[in-house]
Amino acid sequence: MLINRHRILRLLTTLILLHIWGSVALYAQHASHPMPIIEEKAEYDALTNRYIIRTYIGGQEMEVPIILTPTEYLDWSLKRSMNEYFRQRNDSIFTTKKDKFDFTDMKFNIGPAEKIFGPGGVQIKTQGSAEISMGMAYTYVQNPTLPESMRKTWAFDFDEKININVNGKVGTKVNLDMNYNTDATFDFDSKKMKLKYEGEEDEIIKLLEAGNVSMSTGNSLIRGATSLFGVRADLQFGKLKLQTLISQQESESKTVTSKGGAQTIPFDFSAADYDENRHFFLAHYYRDTYDVNMSQLPNVLSGVTIGRIEVWITNKRGNYENPRNILAFSDLGESKNITSGTPWVSNSFTNLVPRNAANTLYQTMVNDYPMARDISAVNSLMQSIPGMEGGMDYEKIESARLLTSSEYELNTSLGYISLKQTLQPDEVLAVAFEYTYKGQRYQVGEFASDIKETNNNLFVKLLKNTSNSPTTNVWPLMMKNVYSLNAYQVQREKFTLNITMLSDSTASYIRYIPEGKIARIPLLKVMGLDRLNSQNQLGSNGFFDFVEGYTITAQNGRVFFPVVEPFGSHLREAIGNNALADKYCFQELYDSTLTVAKQMAEKNRYKLEGEYRASSANEIRLGAMNIPRGSVHVTAGGITLVENSDYTVDYTMGTVTIINQSIIDAGTSISVNLESNTVYSMQRKTMMGLNFTYDFSPDFQFGGTLMHLRERPMT
Repeated sequence: MLINRHRILRLLTTLILLHIWGSVALYAQHASHPMPIIEEKAEYDALTNRYIIRTYIGGQEMEVPIILTPTEYLDWSLKRSMNEYFRQRNDSIFTTKKDKFDFTDMKFNIGPAEKIFGPGGVQIKTQGSAEISMGMAYTYVQNPTLPESMRKTWAFDFDEKININVNGKVGTKVNLDMNYNTDATFDFDSKKMKLKYEGEEDEIIKLLEAGNVSMSTGNSLIRGATSLFGVRADLQFGKLKLQTLISQQESESKTVTSKGGAQTIPFDFSAADYDENRHFFLAHYYRDTYDVNMSQLPNVLSGVTIGRIEVWITNKRGNYENPRNILAFSDLGESKNITSGTPWVSNSFTNLVPRNAANTLYQTMVNDYPMARDISAVNSLMQSIPGMEGGMDYEKIESARLLTSSEYELNTSLGYISLKQTLQPDEVLAVAFEYTYKGQRYQVGEFASDIKETNNNLFVKLLKNTSNSPTTNVWPLMMKNVYSLNAYQVQREKFTLNITMLSDSTASYIRYIPEGKIARIPLLKVMGLDRLNSQNQLGSNGFFDFVEGYTITAQNGRVFFPVVEPFGSHLREAIGNNALADKYCFQELYDSTLTVAKQMAEKNRYKLEGEYRASSANEIRLGAMNIPRGSVHVTAGGITLVENSDYTVDYTMGTVTIINQSIIDAGTSISVNLESNTVYSMQRKTMMGLNFTYDFSPDFQFGGTLMHLRERPMT
């Protein structure tokens, strides 16, 4: 009995394993048709003339072999083949399904139109994401002067973020590429579209493009353009090839040169483009004595040495490491430039240097108005003082930020500061400083260490208020004789600067005023920028006086005129004739806001132009960013260089690096032609072009280019 039980258990175990292996094998066959787990192999025994059928599971023989005669084997093989055939047909029926419609990958049949566009039908693939946020804003204003129906308002609020790329094809000849990105950094990168048709070899229409197109002419005189939006057509009539273009240019062509192994960059800007809200005199005294102090360069006649300064601005960074509440006065430290209508009286008319005791403001505030130390009581207290107007005569700043020495530069002898960052119109600038003059020490304003109680206001000197109006007492403190070259590490060698004026008679820019006492004298000399020779010794040489720290700061590329109002009062004094001065002087540049001054076309006729050399020998800065790819062409001595072989281009940062050292060593003049998107949307440019070539023979070709460009301002 025990033996029989063991045999029965073994038999049941074998049947269960066979069932499991069979199920797994069947699933594997239907899934991906791998090598079957259960195999049947046929072997022929020549001695007995019989076929032996063996069954293997996982490589091991599991059953008793089946012995068949040749006739039985043929029947068995036929049935096996038929079963395999019907199994394959059954799998093909169930696995083949009708394609479902997919919005992101659409395909259509165009039927007979394939003869025109080629085989393949219409294919449209869409990739990307689209997010739309919708909301509703409800506003309730409890204002009794408004009708009841207008106190409650409803408004819809929509916000969309779309980044979609669409690629479409019609046969083999038509392609459509479109990209739309609402989060693009620049507007010209937000929408890109091109519809392209390519003809066959024997067709007249070789290429037809619409959207973002480019046109290269193949000659060095007229290069065409890369960043265009319009229609381009390439046609061929036998030996005549035509390229036609009608488009709107979205870029500006410019040329940057490098001579003698270092880059030479030209600059050209209006006299009205001074460096606004960045450079400030510390007091009216320094502004009034600036022209005299700079008249004997390289020697400065001021006799002033500023030893200590604290600069405070409106805290917009949320930096509260060393904040202090400040109360800034425009008249603090002034002896004669005191706002009319205020109660302050000058204490001296001989010693005009700035100091706290220059007028009665500081002592009055300290002795008679102790509540002015409380920031919450400032408004009510100052309104009680006759003539004091908030935002004009004084400014209060709660938790003002103290600038570090790396955020500004101080001219210790001429009494002005240059900020590293431009102030916003609503930001306030105030200072407290200490200096020595003729051996005596003076102080304007209060330092943080003077008032130990951190909750008390500091009384400081106001340099810029929120109104930023020409009628305020602090308006003259902003320097309007400083111009930025937008360059760094400017070299003295090869630096040139000239001042030109638009002539009414010739309609061209000239370097002098044609009439009056200063007729034919270069404006550079009239403005005091050409008094020295190349050794900084007295004697005009026709070139800009490169005096580091005074007429120019090479590190950040800023030019300082040695007079406060070069195109205003200084020019009037040089002309010496009021009637003639009214014609040529641009006094509104200093008495009005920059926006108002730029609108006076009859006065805004002066320009500063020249060129400077950068410090790096193998790197050329193009003065533009996000340059269209393929628009940069570099030549050395008239020979076109090869990108990535002779030079590399950083299209994002706008730099060209010469990697062929032999060009640098030879000192060959390098010229870079490029297109810049910097002024895109500032003016409209319409470009039309025609480029043709005629092949007389494989060795002789004749061609030409016609290009028309029309530029118009937006207004």
